[in-house]
Amino acid sequence: MFPTGSFRGFDIRLEPPGIAIITFNQPERLNGLAQPIKRDLIEAITQAQMDDHVRVLLFTGSGRAFCAGDDITGRPLPEGPALVPEIFPGHREEIGTYNGLRVLSQSLNTAIRNLDKLTIAAINGVAIQSGLSLALACDFRIASTEARLGSATLRFGLLPDEGGHALLIQHLGIARAMDFLMRKRIVSGAEALELGLVHELCEPAELMDRAMALARELAEGPQVAMRLLKRSLYLAAESTWAQALEDIAARTAISDHHPDAREGVAAFRERRTPRFNAWLEDR
Repeated sequence: MFPTGSFRGFDIRLEPPGIAIITFNQPERLNGLAQPIKRDLIEAITQAQMDDHVRVLLFTGSGRAFCAGDDITGRPLPEGPALVPEIFPGHREEIGTYNGLRVLSQSLNTAIRNLDKLTIAAINGVAIQSGLSLALACDFRIASTEARLGSATLRFGLLPDEGGHALLIQHLGIARAMDFLMRKRIVSGAEALELGLVHELCEPAELMDRAMALARELAEGPQVAMRLLKRSLYLAAESTWAQALEDIAARTAISDHHPDAREGVAAFRERRTPRFNAWLEDR
């Protein structure tokens, strides 16, 4: 069963119809992430992928931050149950940093991108470094007017080592990503909307209502077709024309024969709203 409750660094609750809300719950630390928190998040995301009760994941923060990056203060971990056992954290020497990045930090954003279920980042405040890359790994981003987004790793002489550089290139192109990173830019929600980093901007009081409305819209859509399409879209962005066509043809061979497709056609002919996802409700 998909885990719900309070964990180290985040809370999880499940709202109908299958919306998993993951809220970073350490506002006094600006919701900074430590390696064990990332590993627990990876486990929660993995369970969400495999659990039919979950259709959409929504990430947000508490207080004035979405997530202000890695917690480099050295403070003890926040209290709460762990989803996975402790492992050696890495980052003690060169090979440890290499392994820590690949296995923990980069794997968190990879887990989000590898989900076939849709994801939303409701960016309530500061989203810096790993907080920015996590938001960019999501499929949809809605920002508050109080949000501020940036990498800012060069301010510490560090690199955007969790995939933020690649995600920024995908969203901005190489020229604007170069400007964004090299000039250590931290932009407002309005600037992020203009750049195309977020899909929508709203007042702080409206953020969760807007995010939940989008989550419900996505959760009520035909889940099999949407998940297949998500994977095809990301693959097409990195494929040749021929590869993209081959991929969508193979996936269409599944979706065309799914009960949701028969329901969609029947609803069109009968001029009514389709009732998708009976296969999920039956479970």
